[in-house]
Amino acid sequence: MDNPFSLEGKTVLVTGASSGIGRSVAIECARLGATLVLTGRNERNLHETLQSLEGGKEHQVIIADLSNEEDVNKLIMSLPPLDGLVCNAGVGKMLPVQFYSLDVLEEVFGINVFAPMLLIKLLVRKKKLKNPSSIVFTASISGYSNVAPANGIYGASKSALSAYMKYAALELAGKGIRCNAVHPGRIQTPLIENRLLSEEDVAKDVDMYPLKRYGKPEEVAHAIIYLLSDAAAWVTGTNLVIDGGRSLK
Repeated sequence: MDNPFSLEGKTVLVTGASSGIGRSVAIECARLGATLVLTGRNERNLHETLQSLEGGKEHQVIIADLSNEEDVNKLIMSLPPLDGLVCNAGVGKMLPVQFYSLDVLEEVFGINVFAPMLLIKLLVRKKKLKNPSSIVFTASISGYSNVAPANGIYGASKSALSAYMKYAALELAGKGIRCNAVHPGRIQTPLIENRLLSEEDVAKDVDMYPLKRYGKPEEVAHAIIYLLSDAAAWVTGTNLVIDGGRSLK
């Protein structure tokens, strides 16, 4: 019997593939047979991801800043037809409400929301997404729960991304393109390790997770693989929470 979770014969574009969840998604997709197109801004880190991939496929690296229109157009022109897209590129910014600025809002929403919206517009226009195909967005539980001080811009951007996913799922269903989002809790990635939290703060935060630990990037990757695979062929417009039970509290 064929494995419905296999990605053999599928080509998948992963944005933000240079580290963290994006790198793990690429590695796990390759293990299940996919051919990967990796994109991001950090060339060295992208090539480190490339060196980590298994399977002997002709994987590809395309350096691109998704907030740069010229880079996006070059990326689109370089792409083969895609079976899957993982919109994972993202940025976090912690600021209390009274310190918000238009520059910060534009930066975070530009990368977390506008870039994937405009990328998908071009992918659809240029017919780069096959029928059938799957788009998975990396959102966050900060987008709908786990409300914390100084995290409003990031949380609002991820909420907007999740809302957009539903509209895209509805509009693109006729083209055989499924759209879903994963909502991780805290994952052990550089995005959270660089924050200025004391060991005591981290211990208190971990205690809010019923499973008493943060997630691993590969645990999010496995959920994304499900949504990319034929096992999820009848799943679209769905938000999948992966948070060790954090949203239960």
